[in-house]
Amino acid sequence: MLNIKDVTLSPMEDSIYVVPFRMNYTQDNVSKTWDLIKTHNSILPEDRKETIDTSRYPPKLGMSLEFCSGIVDKEKSLAEIAVEEAYEECGYKINKNSLEKVKSYRNAIGVAGETTTLFYTEVTDDMKTGPGGGVENELIEIVHLRMDQIEKIIREDEASSSNNVSGEFLFGLMWFYNRQSKL
Repeated sequence: MLNIKDVTLSPMEDSIYVVPFRMNYTQDNVSKTWDLIKTHNSILPEDRKETIDTSRYPPKLGMSLEFCSGIVDKEKSLAEIAVEEAYEECGYKINKNSLEKVKSYRNAIGVAGETTTLFYTEVTDDMKTGPGGGVENELIEIVHLRMDQIEKIIREDEASSSNNVSGEFLFGLMWFYNRQSKL
């Protein structure tokens, strides 16, 4: 288990990842506002038959299960960014031609409405050529899930779950579980 201590919460100042702003508009002659967050689009390279995901530490939720992911902040294809993120976060050297695009979808609709693209590929142990772990300020632990663990997460009621998972993580797990059950 990761040794985490001295967690504090503070106002966010000058984030390069999240920028809050307010939209003012008029609808049917009524002035309205909507608070939004500008974010980057993201990619999710889902790897390995067992499913590899990364575990991070959002202070509000505690440890959560997430797929390897990254922001789209450079002039590269989504597949190229997915390859970079798989190496940076998980240490796997994958070929962009091996990526299967699962789906692009919107998330955080009421706040940011960014687009997320989910990719799938399979990796082997010999493709692990780097340490993974993300960049300097990230806290990432590689977690391998067996099919019975995936099924438990899918079927467990989130309100009583010991796993903190997002809707996009559940979507990816359900897609993977469905795919594997057809093989």
